[in-house]
Amino acid sequence: MKTDTEVSPKLDAGRWITATIGLSGFRTDVSARSHAIVADEPISAGGTDIGPTPYEFLLTALATCTVMTLRMYADRKQWPLASASVGLRSSHSHEKDCEDCMTKKVDIGKIERRIDLGGPITEEQRVRLMEIADRCPVKQTLARGVSIVDV
Repeated sequence: MKTDTEVSPKLDAGRWITATIGLSGFRTDVSARSHAIVADEPISAGGTDIGPTPYEFLLTALATCTVMTLRMYADRKQWPLASASVGLRSSHSHEKDCEDCMTKKVDIGKIERRIDLGGPITEEQRVRLMEIADRCPVKQTLARGVSIVDV
């Protein structure tokens, strides 16, 4: 796999996420700082299913940011949050988006979210933590939209 600086001399190592795909198939090698991750498509979409799909990575970013935000807030308040779990799913299959992306605007539509909080927290703390879940930076970014520019 190429490193960040091999992809482009303009890339600062450690600041860029890079994705590299080969001549065939959908297996994609992803580099994030010192981490190597594999993305792919399900077998039903022509992939080999050896890694999450791009939409699953999007949902992963939202889920992990949400639980990290909850942990940070609970720790700061010294609340007894023993665990937090976030389940997410999109309202429709991404495969249809992939088929139509050249001719139609695509979007994930709606993300359904389920949050489970564990530990001896009060009902007041539970309500506040559910509000804090909406303050997750990734959720705010997705809700506002983001501009993507070529550099």
